Amino acid sequence: MVYIMLYDFHTHTFLSDGTLSPIELIHRAFVRGYTAIALTDHVALGSLQRIIKEISDDCALARDYWKILAFRGIELTHLPPQAIAEVASKAKELGAKLVIVHGETTTEPVEKGTNLAAVQCPHVDILAHPGLITPEEALLAAQNNVFLELTSRHGHNLTNSHIATIAQKTGAKLLVNSDAHDNHDLLAAATAFTTASASGLTKQQCHSVLTENPLLLLQKLNKRLQANP
Repeated sequence: MVYIMLYDFHTHTFLSDGTLSPIELIHRAFVRGYTAIALTDHVALGSLQRIIKEISDDCALARDYWKILAFRGIELTHLPPQAIAEVASKAKELGAKLVIVHGETTTEPVEKGTNLAAVQCPHVDILAHPGLITPEEALLAAQNNVFLELTSRHGHNLTNSHIATIAQKTGAKLLVNSDAHDNHDLLAAATAFTTASASGLTKQQCHSVLTENPLLLLQKLNKRLQANP
């Protein structure tokens, strides 16, 4: 089963550890057939304002001239868990339309408590590659409308099956993202479906993850964009 609409809410440019400029990443996604893309470079408190400001104009330019919804976002990465709520709130104040938290992937030394802080925070939209997330954390994600990520990125995707299983048991909503760092990482329709199905989801569940859940998030993002372009 192949889906035409491509949504990707987790990507990186050369403003953090990606290889492409913001406008080139958006354009390559547009050529790939993307419907929507969020630019979510790694940030902490010191780089927050600069990165949000730098990507804003390119996202607006892309929306004006290409048929793609480009959103300015950020990924809070390797923060002390106690600081996540403060920095996420600050990001939204500065104009970020999407806030992702770099979850407790098993491939990096992310501080324990990061997942819990993220799913409790009203300013967080997505918990990326949350590794061995607990049922209690996933239940909080469901209650607080924080999406959990299934990723196509090598290494981080090792726990996709665990995340999908826990999400199905707790009602947490899933998204498939690329965590793209260059052009070759961007999703294709087949890649998105394979990522979802390889985690153990049924075809109907894959349909929800790849089409219904992104539309739910897009509704929120579009409202934020209309309120503050």
